[in-house]
Amino acid sequence: MNKITGYFKESYQELVERVTWPTWQELQQSTVIVLVATLFITAIVWLMDFSSIQLLKLVYSFFK
Repeated sequence: MNKITGYFKESYQELVERVTWPTWQELQQSTVIVLVATLFITAIVWLMDFSSIQLLKLVYSFFK
């Protein structure tokens, strides 16, 4: 039981004293970067999906 209690005490101490937390502005900037990157990657995946569907429709139309 002492090991578990010690673990939680050390974990709390590390989170409070050693971890460098971002400022509110840094957090907002990081969030915007993640959102923009997510939208960009989503657009690329959508474009690849749409292109492959159109290509397959073209290929299938040759065999009708």
